Amino acid sequence: MPVHMLSHVRRVTFDQARLDRLARAILSGVGEASAELGILFVGDQRMRGLNRRYRGKDRTTDVLAFAMREAPHSSAGLLGDVVIAVPTAARQAKQGQRSLDEELTVLLVHGILHLCGYDHERSEKEARRMHRRERMILRSLARLPKRVNRTHHASHNTHHE
Repeated sequence: MPVHMLSHVRRVTFDQARLDRLARAILSGVGEASAELGILFVGDQRMRGLNRRYRGKDRTTDVLAFAMREAPHSSAGLLGDVVIAVPTAARQAKQGQRSLDEELTVLLVHGILHLCGYDHERSEKEARRMHRRERMILRSLARLPKRVNRTHHASHNTHHE
């Protein structure tokens, strides 16, 4: 399960290794353990440009998900890309009295669920279904060890505003 992570954010630091481990655990939890995932961390300006280009909304957002399985000529193993606006996540974390790592985890879960076909904008019923799944995954992640030692290492355009 390759997870490719890239950050274009310099001013805000966060634990990328932890997010990599969490992404792998989330993929396992949703039955996509062998899927390939891209995670991109960007600033608000880049996110605004992506949101404008792909959704026609000229404002930043916290997370965008680009599902690759729906694309023509896509590889079966490639689930898609999750793009997270770190400055927006930092503001939301502060407002919600959470750490940035906690907020990034919530956004990562949300983005991966979108890649798996969940869509809270489709209907109120689907929004409740997605929210339940998010809570279940977040509870399971809370039980993971904070660090994994080396000998025990576990080897459509959608968004959230």
